[in-house]
Amino acid sequence: MVSLRPAPVDDPAAHELLEEYFGMRAESFPGQAYRTVFPDPAAFTPDAGVFLLVVDDDGRAVGCGGIRRIADGPAGRRYEVKHLYLRPETRGRGWGRALLAGLEDAARQWDAAELVLDTHHSLEAAGRLYAASGFVGIEPYNDNTNATRWYGKPLRGDAPGREGAEPARRTADQGL
Repeated sequence: MVSLRPAPVDDPAAHELLEEYFGMRAESFPGQAYRTVFPDPAAFTPDAGVFLLVVDDDGRAVGCGGIRRIADGPAGRRYEVKHLYLRPETRGRGWGRALLAGLEDAARQWDAAELVLDTHHSLEAAGRLYAASGFVGIEPYNDNTNATRWYGKPLRGDAPGREGAEPARRTADQGL
């Protein structure tokens, strides 16, 4: 069974996972122009945010991800999902979905109206995870040069602007 454990982003296990994530992204990024920015630890402390480690049965940290508070959106309080990563050997077990659900729970606990994220169309498995978790395509909310797609998920029933929103689903030939 997998568990989720909060940790500072500069915790050695978190830092190791982030280094792996950034290395994988830089290696596979189209044009090799991936911009690495290690997160500010203050952005991932409650209730500004949280960073979670995915811990396996042996007590090893095998994945990570976080949410951080960003500027409010049209629906109100907004948190951004950042740095979702699972080691390749752990993928396909539902642990990414468990991690995303844990982050969503934290955002709801802090009365978030919406979760948003940006991603690159080459991260196909991530796109499928976001779609299966209820995220829909939204207009860009930032100028991240590493991103080609932006998604949001309302966390309250009164979140405006979702009628007719594009699902975060793409076929393989569309890049996600």
